[in-house]
Parts: sequence; structure tokens; C-alpha cells
Amino acid sequence: MKIIVGMSGGVDSTVAALLLKEQGHDVTGVTMEIYSGGPAPDKHTNACYSPSEEDDIEFARTVARTLGIPFYAFDLKDAYRSSVIDYITQEYCSGRTPNPCVRCNQRLKFDVLKEKAVESGIAFDCFATGHYARVACDPETGRYLLKKATDKRRDQTYFLCMLSQNQLCNVLFPLGEYTKQQVRDIAKSHNLMNHDRADSQDFASGGYKGLLPKESSGGLIKDKDGTVLGTHSGIWAYTIGQRKGLKIARGKPLYVTAINYQDNTIYAGDEDELYKIGLVAGTANWISIDALTAPLEVKVKVRSTHADADALIQPEKDGTVKVTFKEPQKSLTPGQMVVFYDADRVIGGAVIEKAF
Repeated sequence: MKIIVGMSGGVDSTVAALLLKEQGHDVTGVTMEIYSGGPAPDKHTNACYSPSEEDDIEFARTVARTLGIPFYAFDLKDAYRSSVIDYITQEYCSGRTPNPCVRCNQRLKFDVLKEKAVESGIAFDCFATGHYARVACDPETGRYLLKKATDKRRDQTYFLCMLSQNQLCNVLFPLGEYTKQQVRDIAKSHNLMNHDRADSQDFASGGYKGLLPKESSGGLIKDKDGTVLGTHSGIWAYTIGQRKGLKIARGKPLYVTAINYQDNTIYAGDEDELYKIGLVAGTANWISIDALTAPLEVKVKVRSTHADADALIQPEKDGTVKVTFKEPQKSLTPGQMVVFYDADRVIGGAVIEKAF
């Protein structure tokens, strides 16, 4: 087959391309140019949105040359700014916590990037990435399935939960059956220059404050009873579960327990106030099923690093999904993703709207 591979210069995407080439496929490397200047995430210089992008792309080009495959970089700066940067700003300034990796995968990497390849005249049958995940087709329903990677410690299905059937139907994840160490060993055995290169940081691992408003829009920090504990300089600087940055001396740790956008108020309290029995989610994307029509017992992740939790999900009349956990869960955060699993199958994902 003719396959385009999303390449970042990292070891994962490089080995994905290598494995496909060794299988006899006609492989081409592609990447996205997304950095349009201005502030960058303030914690990681090697985050995906970074001033070092030009160097990273040149590194990926060199790696592709080593593999003996063509390589193309496509300008997606405008699309990235409108679909991801503007989304980040809007969500944080509304008191929510965005998940730009999920957004980027859904709208750019598995969509616009492929469109750009087609527009440039590159013919391909499939699109592949270095994600640790698996894809299959259910012979009974004909639906394409997204499944956890064999290496559960590296599984990235959480970040792929909003991919549609049209996106999954021609996607390959060559690393789905491999461990990270096996991938590095393969790279080393082929003398690839990036076999020991540090993993690139997803946008979610970086900081956002450089992208957010600098002007103060201060408000109050209160406890659950309405007692004023202090002040803040903007709700965009806070997220549910946050401990640092409150600047309140109470003799014991305080955590952000809620954010009220309407009255510009941060609520803080003890750690036990972070635990909730359920949530309501919207903008659901169903993968292994066509739609949720009845209550269903599932495993749930509310963060990529969250251990699977038992829950009952049920459809609501307004189109949202009600999720009730068997045991209370910590830091259920509006704006983040909740992903539903049946064993290693992703049933679907949705955006957390509120906790209860």
C-alpha cells in the first residue's frame, strides 16, 4: 500500500515508518508546521507548539532521509491557531480546562494534514502515526474499533477518543503491539540517530500561560460556605484540583474545587471536596457503538493517567451522557475528556460539562 506517516522526528513515528517500509509498503513522511510565533508553552521547550519547530522539522527530514523515504512539511499554522490556540484561550477564559491534544488529533493531524497531502498530489491508501493504540474492524457490526495498546503504560487511546469512523477506517498504528523499550531497541538496532532521543512533549504536558491574557481580571477565592479566602488575578490561571498558586496561608493544603465563570470566582477547599460521584458530559463521539440508547456498565478514564474506574453511563433526553461512578472520583474537570471502555475497546468519548 501507499502510506503516509505523520512524523515528528521522535523515535515512535520513525519506527512506525520503518516497520511499514520493512513490510514492503510505499511510505512517505509528512508533518505539520503549526508554530505561528508569539508565546510558547512555558514549561517545555520541546512541546509540540514551540519556537524550535523549524529545527524539529529539519531533524524529522533528516531521519526520513536515513530511512530512504520522501518527506513533506505542510503549513497548518492558520488551521492550528483557529482550531487549537483559539480553543485553548476560550476554554480557559471560560473557567474550563481544555485538552488540545484530543482537539489537534481530531481536527488537524487526522483530518487537515491528510487533506493537505491530497491537495499536494500525494496519493495514499492509509495514514499512520506512532501512537500506541490499535485499530480493528468489528466483523459483526462493520464498525471500526479503537483498542488499547498492548503496552498499557503507553496506551494513547484517551487522546484518540474523538476520531470518527471515517478517520479510523484508513488509519494504521504500527506500534500498537509493541512496548516502548522494544521500539527503542528497534531504532538502536537500525542505528537510527533518535533511538535515545527524549520523547517530545504533547501540548497537554506544557504550560499555557504564555498563550493566555496578561491583563488582570481579578476576582475572589471562596470556600464552599462563601467565606472569602483571598483573591485571584484571572480564572484562566486555575484548574480543578490545582494546589499551587492559590497564595492562601491556612496551615493545611487547599485545592481548587470549583470555578464559577459567571461571577469570576474560584472555590477552594480540602482535598476530600475534590471527590465526586458522577458527571455529565456532552459532545459525545461513539466508536464501538452507533449511539448510546440504554444504560451501560463501563470502565471510565477522566484523565489520560487515570486508572480505569467502574461506572454506569446512561443517555439523557438533552443528548448528554450521565456518568455515575461506583466509587467517588477525584478532580472531575469541565472541559476535559471522559472516555468509556469495554475491556480494551473504546466505546466512545465525551467532554465533561459538570460534576455532581
